[in-house]
Order: sequence, then C-alpha cells, then structure tokens
Amino acid sequence: MITLKKLTLRRGPKIILDKASITINPGEKVALVGRNGAGKSTLFRLLDGTLREDGGDFTLPPAWRLAQVAQDMPETEASATRFVMEGDTRWLEAQREVEAAEAGEDGMRMAHAYMALQEVDAHTAEPRAQTLILGLGFKTEQLHQPVNSFSGGWRMRLQLARALMCPSDLLLLDEPTNHLDLDALVWLEAWLQRYDGTLLVISHDRDFLDAVTRVTLHLTGAQLTRYGGNYSTFEDLRAEKLSLQLAAHQKQQDKIAHLQDFINRFKAKASKAKQAQSRVKALERMERIAPVLTEAEFTFEFQEPLNLPNPMLSLRHTDLGYPPSTAEEASLEESSLPRTILHKVSRSVQAGERIGILGANGQGKSTLIKTLAGVLTPLNGEMIQGRGLTLGYFAQQELDVLQPEDTPLAHMIRLAKAAIAQGKGGWVQGREQDLRNYLGSFNFTGEMLAQRVGTLSGGEKARLVLAMIVWQRPNLLLLDEPTNHLDLATREALSVALNEFEGTVLLVSHDRALLRAVCDEFWLVTGGGVQDFDGDLEDYQRFLLEEAKRARAA
Repeated sequence: MITLKKLTLRRGPKIILDKASITINPGEKVALVGRNGAGKSTLFRLLDGTLREDGGDFTLPPAWRLAQVAQDMPETEASATRFVMEGDTRWLEAQREVEAAEAGEDGMRMAHAYMALQEVDAHTAEPRAQTLILGLGFKTEQLHQPVNSFSGGWRMRLQLARALMCPSDLLLLDEPTNHLDLDALVWLEAWLQRYDGTLLVISHDRDFLDAVTRVTLHLTGAQLTRYGGNYSTFEDLRAEKLSLQLAAHQKQQDKIAHLQDFINRFKAKASKAKQAQSRVKALERMERIAPVLTEAEFTFEFQEPLNLPNPMLSLRHTDLGYPPSTAEEASLEESSLPRTILHKVSRSVQAGERIGILGANGQGKSTLIKTLAGVLTPLNGEMIQGRGLTLGYFAQQELDVLQPEDTPLAHMIRLAKAAIAQGKGGWVQGREQDLRNYLGSFNFTGEMLAQRVGTLSGGEKARLVLAMIVWQRPNLLLLDEPTNHLDLATREALSVALNEFEGTVLLVSHDRALLRAVCDEFWLVTGGGVQDFDGDLEDYQRFLLEEAKRARAA
C-alpha cells in the first residue's frame, strides 16, 4: 500500500502538504481533487520519485511498477504502433536483448532472448498496441503513420496509449481527458474500469471521475482528506461535513461569547473572581473549531441579447469542408478525410435552441462549428445568417483567437476599438479602466493584466476567451470544447451561465455533465451528414460502444 505519515512536502517556498497522513490500498481507484494550484500535480511528482518528502514518512512498495503519461511532445519518425508498443517495457527490453544477441551471433544468448520474448507475450504486443490506438480515436490507416506526422493533441493521445501499454501496479493519470473526444473518453472509462492495479487520477470531468473512481482524496489547506466514494459522493459528504463544521463553529462562538461576557462582568468582583478565573482557563484550554473557509467561487453571466433573429442560421444543401489551399492546415480530425467533410447539409438554428453536437472523432463536428462561425466558407450551397446575428465563438484551441505576445488588457482594448468602429459599444464602455474592472470580474487582476497570454495557463486562456465572448453580448454561442483546461468550479460557473443565457447555444463537448445540464436536443454528425439524435447521453454512450465493437470486428 501507499502510506503518507505526518508528511511535509514543499515546492519552493510553498508548502503543499503539512504533516499530512493518508493510506491508499492496493487496487483502489482514487480521484485526487482540489482547486487549481493546490499541489495535485506536485503530489504526483512525489509518487513518481521526482520529488522527495521534506519531512515525515512516505512508503510505496518497492516492487510496484509505475506508469504515467509523459508530458513531453514525442519527436520521432517511428510509427504510431511501434511508439506505443515500446511502452511495454518488458517487451522492449526482451526485443533489445534479441537484437543484441543476433548482432553478436551468440546462439545460446539468442535462445534465452527468444524465450524471454515469448514469456512477455511478444506475439500480442502489436495487436494490444493497436487496440489502444484505435480505442483512443485513431483510424486504421493511421496505425503505421510516423508520430511526427500528427498534431500535438494527437501525439499526447499516443503518449496516453503508451502509458496504458506499460505493465503497471500503479497508474498515475494527470488530466487524461483533455485531448479526448467523447467516444475516446467512453472507451477510456471502460478500459480503466478493467484495470487491475492502483489508479490515481487528476481530472476536472466529474462524470469521468464518477465512472472510474471509488475513493476521493481532497487536497486543501496543505492537508489530504480521504472520502469513500466517487466524486458525487465526495461532494455530498463534504457539503454535510462543512454544514456540521459551520454549526459546531457557531455553537462554539456562542459559548466563547458567553464565557467572555461572564469574565468581563465579574473579573473585578471579589466574590466572583475565582469563577471568572476558571472561565479564563476554560477559554485557554478550548480547542477552537475553524470557521468554514470555502474556496473562492468564480461566477459570471451572459447579458441579455439585444435581439433574437429567427431563424438565426440556415444551411441549405451545403457542402462543408476545407478548400485545397487550407486542407493541409486543417486539424488531423479532417486532414485525413476527403476535402468535403459533410455533404448536402440542410439545417436551421432557431432562436432559443440549445443543441449538443455529437459524433465520433473525425466525423466533422469542428468542421460544422467552424463553418457556422465563419472560419470556413461553405464549399457549395448557401449559409444564411439572420439579421442582427451576433456570434460568440469559442475555438477548440484557444490560441486560435488569442495573440500569444499580447496581454489580456491589450486583447480587450483591441476588441473595444473594433466594436466602436463597427458602431457597437458592447455592454461595457471602452475606457481602459472599465476594461480593467471587467477583466477583474474574470479573475484577471494586478500583474496578470500585463502578462503575455502565451505564458498563461490553459485555464486562464479559456477564461480570457470567455471574457471576450461575454463582452460582445452575443445572441448565438458556438462552443467547441470550451471546458478543456477548466477546473470544476469554472465548469460549474459556465454551466450556470449557459443555463441563464437567453440566446441560442450550439455546444461540442466531451463533458457530459455540461451537455446534460445545458442541451435540450442533440445533432449527430456521422457518415458525412448531420441528423437529429433521438435519445439522451446514456443512449449515445451505448451507441458509441456498439460502434466501437463493430469497428474492432471489422
């Protein structure tokens, strides 16, 4: 088992753990939760041996094999299959021994090497690797493409597949869902549910945590608290605990006030002095119950749209895709497909609709959103915008709309100037102090206002994009994976804001909690077209699993 006993862990001057104690039993599947910056990833560095404890005791079974997702971007000409196969350290070691024996023409060594290769099930290494790659959303024709030919997000999927390929007793996963579509996410959940080892996972996807974990460790205030149950159970138990703590704190404060009042009234009275002194000692001995200090919540809201054209957008017999000049620049989702991704699409977006866009990886969800946002031009047919349409577009890659060298304040100033030039004022005036105050409502304060966007965290970039969208007072929101890098508190704030938004929403997301909370209907992008999906998200997950089975059989 893993044990931390009165353990102190520092990262620079910051104390991550202060005499914390916890036990994790073999085979447990554990969610590590806490606000951004609490030190969750730093705790992982203790578990993988990168950091050492600063005090107390830390034990991890020495025979345990560790697997985790490498954070570096792989640069290699090796094929996707070979790269993932090398994640099986036993197979790789045996394979290298075979190669060395053959190079030395040592018959006895070759015999032992081939025996070792057989013992590690070398004949299953390639199909095992390819099952992982296909499960994470790659296509059959990509199995033998070089790793360097894939974009960054897809290389990180290969790093995840490589970690899953590694035989392990302890698996550490830090935000494994960030680069996954919903179909790959459902597959990963099923794989992790079958995993026999001990799992620790950091994630901001509550449905994922609920499906995979059965223990929750909460890191807050440099302490670790263990809760039995998944994330939803943890929330319920913690809310109950905070409620009891608040009641106990209030009761103690009343008692303290009563004792202090007695002391103040009778400390100078000789007949009561002894009793007053006993109450002073009682106050000194009393172990104070801390007040409930909940983590600061982040909230925002969309302003009421100035108008609601109806229909907002219409596609009529429209072909969607990439023209020849940009086909090579398209994301991998579309670049491996024909130039025309979606054929003869006829769809209408009505005022007030809340539509979730579903579809397996590579079917063209982002192509649809980019076309509706005006990033891509329809190849054929026509797209008609309603009069007075104001779009708010959240790109899957935040930097698509951000300038890495500019500051958050510079982005807002440029946005305000463009709005004024177009005769739009937004709902906030364009004065610099107004813009500073506005950014402050999205937690951009002080030095952050002048910080280069390229140095911000993923969550901070996403918040900046949300701030820019809200300022423009849109009546149609096109959101392509808006929750990537957002913590649970910010996801909850986004969900609340979208539910109160009076305009129209089209949402692509692998966050099922957000889809479930926001969307009233679903479109399914599949087979080169767009159709209504008659069912809920549970029906869709079953649909994905059936499709995956058919694909594996084929």
